[in-house]
Amino acid sequence: MLFFANAHAQTVQVLHWWTSTSEEKAIAVLSGRLAQENIVWKNAVIPSGSGIGAGIVLKSRLLAGDAPEIAQLNGVMISEWAELGLLQELDGVASNAKWEKLLYPTVWHLIQPNGHPVAVPLGIHRINTLFFNRKIFARFNVAAPANWDEFELVAQKLQRAGITPLAQSSESWQLATLFETILLSESDANFYRDAFVNKNSQAFLDARFGRALSRFRSLKKYMPSPLNERSWIASARMLADGDAAMLVMGDWAKAELNSWGLATDVGFSCAAVPNTANYHLYDIDTLVMLNKGAAARMAQEKIAQIAVSPVMQAEYNQIKGSIPVLRNPDLSKLDSCAQASWKIFSRGTAAQVPSLAHRMATDEISKEAIVAELIRFFSNDNVAVSDAQRRLAAISHTLPK
Repeated sequence: MLFFANAHAQTVQVLHWWTSTSEEKAIAVLSGRLAQENIVWKNAVIPSGSGIGAGIVLKSRLLAGDAPEIAQLNGVMISEWAELGLLQELDGVASNAKWEKLLYPTVWHLIQPNGHPVAVPLGIHRINTLFFNRKIFARFNVAAPANWDEFELVAQKLQRAGITPLAQSSESWQLATLFETILLSESDANFYRDAFVNKNSQAFLDARFGRALSRFRSLKKYMPSPLNERSWIASARMLADGDAAMLVMGDWAKAELNSWGLATDVGFSCAAVPNTANYHLYDIDTLVMLNKGAAARMAQEKIAQIAVSPVMQAEYNQIKGSIPVLRNPDLSKLDSCAQASWKIFSRGTAAQVPSLAHRMATDEISKEAIVAELIRFFSNDNVAVSDAQRRLAAISHTLPK
């Protein structure tokens, strides 16, 4: 009987960039449930912390006529691919499961850029998360900094004791992740959107943007020296091993720390990046279904149905470190970090801020252009703040609106 079931299983290939221990465990929860429906999840993994490589591979495979059944595709890119008519519409699944009522409005809007749902939302990550090593903080009797003045005092105290205050990589997307949290901390949600969503040239020339650039560069003295390119997993390992006291990273880092045996609020804790406690800088994980014919469609729709179900949402996000995309999830499975994340995101659009680094705020061309200039500024201390601002303002005139 087992052989019979396997012989008639529907295999779906899923192209994604989830490679860490916690990400693999989260996938295992979903794929295990799919196996009960005789659907085989076949990984097509493209290692890349930011998904750049996966996007390139997906385009290449489409051009070659070898598209996978499912692909991880986040943020604004969903709209871009939907406009090309390459994505399977999921109106039936969404209607039957009442997605419009179940999902947060921000999530619902994201997945139906053309009036039809074309993506399956899995979870919501909070980017403006400050992780800190509890043993180090207890040893030096310091608390999680709520503002930058407190951060400076904590960082200086730790540095005098020979401890690296802030784990960081020189990878572009990780530096961009840090900067966007700083910009939010030096301004507010409306200003952030004006710069990164509207690409208003005046926002880049504003004093608040200048302060964010200065803060960005000033934090270099608290990072590892020399500052090398390392994966986000390696950055999280620095925190776990006590080689660094703090880390600014999306809450997927929490999941990885948990997978190594570090319990939330025991080995480490979460706080908001200084001055951002009232905001949720978000990244939403989503899967899209590629047009692959009727046989694939049945499996794709079943996967969509299962992924958004309350039970799967609770189990998957508990492991992944994110919060469910549902307005009223099972809160019993949320730890303190997730509880705080859920509470802020639930306040609505005024508190929800789309991540630039993780494709929520703008298109890929604009993101890459802005990030390249930020990295240029960060890497070269001879570039003046005002020069970087003028260059960004000039670039903004050339970007899609």
